[in-house]
Amino acid sequence: MSITARTSTAPIGILIVDDQALVRAGFRMILEIEPDLHVVGEASGGEQAVAQVAALQPDIVLMDVRMPGLDGIAATQRITADGSCEARVVMLTTFDMDEYVYEALQAGASGFLLKDVKPELLVNGIRAVHSGESLLAPTLTRRMIESFLARPRLVDAAHTASMLTTREQEVLRLVARGLTNAEIAGDLYVSETTVKTHVSRVLMKLGLRDRVQTVIYAYETGLVSGE
Repeated sequence: MSITARTSTAPIGILIVDDQALVRAGFRMILEIEPDLHVVGEASGGEQAVAQVAALQPDIVLMDVRMPGLDGIAATQRITADGSCEARVVMLTTFDMDEYVYEALQAGASGFLLKDVKPELLVNGIRAVHSGESLLAPTLTRRMIESFLARPRLVDAAHTASMLTTREQEVLRLVARGLTNAEIAGDLYVSETTVKTHVSRVLMKLGLRDRVQTVIYAYETGLVSGE
């Protein structure tokens, strides 16, 4: 059954990376019934994934974490380190473990879901990441935040304040708390277009890749307390 389709000139290209053929086939079946999604290829390991991203230029990479050889986190790091690569990585795993979440996000992943995610959440999650939103399984979010709070601050909050306007700092805090652009617009009484502009400027000024990296930055600077 098709889930609310995006308006786009081309379908979202997806590369599926998993060392198990049955898992790849299952995800392909879920995704290819959606008119706005297109599986451009598959890879069975990290090295092949890196090569396939370069060759096929997918929009989204569904990346398994634990694979023989080059694992999903290392592969993600290599993919996102390429400045010319615009692919966004969504990590998939059966292991609900904190260290994988933090390492995957630090490597540049834009989302993290467990493999037993419901099909409609997977599909809508891909669309959300493609449009610039972050994606985390609800069961992982709270412990991830607690993990941030237990770590030493890596960036001075005063340095961030000196780079951003007061409104941009407000937007940064709201993004870090998981609000969507629409929710931020309602909270600040501005248009959603204005929020998108502020988010883009925050990313540019701080040199951040996407909203997930914004969350990491905000917690590591102490701009968001987690309460």
